[in-house]
Amino acid sequence: MPRPPKCRRVEFLPEVTVFKPAGVPMRGLREEVLTVEELEAVRLKDLERLEQEECAARMQVSRPTFQRVLVSAREKIARALVEGMAIRVEGGTYRLASRRFQCRACGHEFEAPFGTGQRGIDMTCPECGAGEVHRTDQDGHGFGNMPWGRHGHGWDRE
Repeated sequence: MPRPPKCRRVEFLPEVTVFKPAGVPMRGLREEVLTVEELEAVRLKDLERLEQEECAARMQVSRPTFQRVLVSAREKIARALVEGMAIRVEGGTYRLASRRFQCRACGHEFEAPFGTGQRGIDMTCPECGAGEVHRTDQDGHGFGNMPWGRHGHGWDRE
């Protein structure tokens, strides 16, 4: 009996989930279903132009697993384009990645999903309401502590 697939980490959920040839009603089209993790693989490799090792690390899968997901996605996209099929993005075995933040004022830690468009400097703490929030999901080191961060620790010093 094969083992159940592990959840793949994705950073992006599409707002538009169906693509179809123009001028053809959906009821007259066959569909190709692209899973959310297949779309994520195409996004990382073809749009972000990352190396496969980096893509696999971001999705928290092995490189061979990433390769299989990517090949499957590209095959489905090619078939849909060549045969004039609709593409529906749905399902799969994935979990949505989240970002970690910490309030500098009260120390409260919280998470927010990727894709919300908010950065730490744009957020307020849900605990105390302070606007002193920084991201901490890089092994506990916030991006605001980097030399190019917003607190003048680097290039803007004279």
